[in-house]
Amino acid sequence: MREGVINRKTNETDIRLKLELDGSGKSCIDTGCGFLDHMLTLFARHGRFDLTISCKGDTEVDYHHTAEDIGIALGQAFARALGEMRGIQRYGSFYLPMDEALVLCAVDLSGRCTLNWDVHCKTEKVGDFDVECASEFWLGFARNVPATLHFVQFAGENTHHILEACFKGAGRALAAAVAIDAAHRD
Repeated sequence: MREGVINRKTNETDIRLKLELDGSGKSCIDTGCGFLDHMLTLFARHGRFDLTISCKGDTEVDYHHTAEDIGIALGQAFARALGEMRGIQRYGSFYLPMDEALVLCAVDLSGRCTLNWDVHCKTEKVGDFDVECASEFWLGFARNVPATLHFVQFAGENTHHILEACFKGAGRALAAAVAIDAAHRD
């Protein structure tokens, strides 16, 4: 079973996270931020990852530390679950249409960290979630797998739809990248 369990405690957050790469898309997410819970639930469902996250964070300040630290912990869980990253497809990409929004997510589980966030939202918030926290989440993730991760927005007006396309697309792209490469099976 390819899984990663991370317990991460800082001055700002206390995170318990469990990831199973070869799951069915089940999730139990409690980050203290409703919008982030929604995005991570969709990420798990579209990637068919089983994902459990519990986070107690300094949400009375804002969601920055919560989003960033969960991204870090999720990246670490992927790294732990993948081990030496041998025998996987390595690359994955997915165009995700979400109503009027269209976003490409492409990943290379390269062992090198790059985040290209070419996403332009028209609002600064979705509910009480600061939109800039989405890129902080994915930067923390990319640095800790490590991986090359690209998000490119081709269309979109509604900020919720744009970010939802990013998280769903990332789930599907990562599912393709972590898939076992039959040509490299022992």
